[in-house]
Amino acid sequence: MRERASPRFHTGPPMASFTLHGIPVSRGISIGRAHLLTPAALDVKHYLVPEEQLEAEVRRLQDAIAEVHRGLQALWTDLPKDAPTELGAFIDVHALILSDPMISEAPLDIIRTRHYNAEWALVTQIDELSAQFDEIEDLYLRERKADIQQVAERVLKVLMGTAQLMPPRATASADDYQPQMIVVAHDISPADMLQFRDRSFIGFVTDVGGQNSHTAIVARSLDIPAAVGMSQASQLIEQDDWVIIDGDAGVVIANPSALVLDQYRERQAAQIRARKKLQKLKKTPAITRDGVPVAMLANIELPDDCPGALDSGAEGVGLFRSEFLFMGRTGHPHKIPGEDEQFEQYRKAVLAMKGRPVTIRTLDIGADKPLDPTEHNALNPALGLRAIRYCLAEPQLFLTQLRAILRASAFGKVRILIPMLAHAFEIDQSLAMIEQAKAQLREAGHKYDPAVQVGAMIEIPAAALSLPMFVKRMNFLSIGTNDLIQYTLAIDRVDYEVAHLYNPLHPAVLQLIAMTISAGQKAGIDVAVCGEMAGDTKLTRLLLGMGLREFSMHPAQLLSVKQEILTCDMAKLATQTRKILRTSEPSAISEAVEQLQSI
Repeated sequence: MRERASPRFHTGPPMASFTLHGIPVSRGISIGRAHLLTPAALDVKHYLVPEEQLEAEVRRLQDAIAEVHRGLQALWTDLPKDAPTELGAFIDVHALILSDPMISEAPLDIIRTRHYNAEWALVTQIDELSAQFDEIEDLYLRERKADIQQVAERVLKVLMGTAQLMPPRATASADDYQPQMIVVAHDISPADMLQFRDRSFIGFVTDVGGQNSHTAIVARSLDIPAAVGMSQASQLIEQDDWVIIDGDAGVVIANPSALVLDQYRERQAAQIRARKKLQKLKKTPAITRDGVPVAMLANIELPDDCPGALDSGAEGVGLFRSEFLFMGRTGHPHKIPGEDEQFEQYRKAVLAMKGRPVTIRTLDIGADKPLDPTEHNALNPALGLRAIRYCLAEPQLFLTQLRAILRASAFGKVRILIPMLAHAFEIDQSLAMIEQAKAQLREAGHKYDPAVQVGAMIEIPAAALSLPMFVKRMNFLSIGTNDLIQYTLAIDRVDYEVAHLYNPLHPAVLQLIAMTISAGQKAGIDVAVCGEMAGDTKLTRLLLGMGLREFSMHPAQLLSVKQEILTCDMAKLATQTRKILRTSEPSAISEAVEQLQSI
């Protein structure tokens, strides 16, 4: 995407105010001027290249692709220490797509055979690929379509000489309300978000995207207000319009009146003051008003996230997403992390947490987290060979990871978490392979914790409906609400056209969560929630009322949730929550959950 060539500044009468409703993905309020981005493909020139100039045109495209490769590598190398770890994985995905023949070779053939100029050839190829993807209703392939389009945008910007066209940096001003930049676009890649990070980028609005799309994940990690799935925002909002993002409600207000602007500035100032007060809770134990302790854990992707987790007051790691050590390394089998490399990363996390527990989830790849984003073999990856299914199908890879995790358990408290279990034989095979890994370590003379705990993720409805076979075999359970909601409601959680159906308060979802927590309590084993619901303060009291005593979330959400816990009366919440679980009408459930906020 690139900047519109002719910014339109309003010098006449005030523009009419209007409000857009989309999907809230990152909480908070931003107030600033709109900076519009439009797809570079809209400005592509179409012309035919003479025969004698074809190879020069081919080289022009090859040079542009090479420059984008170098740019992605530079982005990766220069990632700031506080950058979300997801960004590195997304940059890897784009680099792999750029190396795929569908981008690196097919457009060259179009230049040679059709005599198209480089830009036209690339757009033609991307349009053909997009048309093919549009015919397949599949979460994974639709996500790859967006990634491919974003990669093509980067190449087009180089070809058209607009790759470095960025908004100016903000200058110091005594004005408390100095206009800052809110990016408005049809879509924006995570890599592009990095370039805006060092400028006056305070929020973004996109036409597409869902609650758990890549851009939404990065927005939450950066703690920047955002709203996605706005449909026609990039067409309705004009350059330099005043824009308010209400990230809590998923609302965007363009050209607000002076009264509305002042109201939101007051709300924004109140939120800033509230955040400062939250910092005082870092060392405060999470105990309800009636004396019930609650464990507050962090979700991390890489060991470098541990200092941030500790700084937020985390009592341990409830979810170490180990797949981020693997992603973006395919196409080069020797680069798949080996046992020693994995062991060093796991050990680093364990030592960084200074004696606090670290729960490491085994490799959870497939669907929206492919090892190789250029492979499209599965008809429906979300329901295919992913997570534990993939690991059991690749026993050597699985054993290598298990040995690495077990070796790290010699340096602190480690728990192993198995994702996407649904069948008793999957549980039994996983436990058998853990025992096999232990035997291999004993033979090799490596130390490990022989009593390491093993848990199951409950993220498939079948698992929540067959809990007895889990509690008999496992030491703890962790509810992955993101996938549990997706599979229960049969919706694609990253497809903005159906994202409004993604509802954590659906009565079926609530029943499955409550059943899992209750089964764990009866069996005397720990149950955690590690999905997005754990970090949503609007749902904290509901989960507590169900009996949840262990929350795991992004570190940025931890203090807000802790504040909710400190003001709760667990006994009263339990009584009201039982009434909610007997309710089947969505409107009544929503109203009752709101009423919990006063208990």
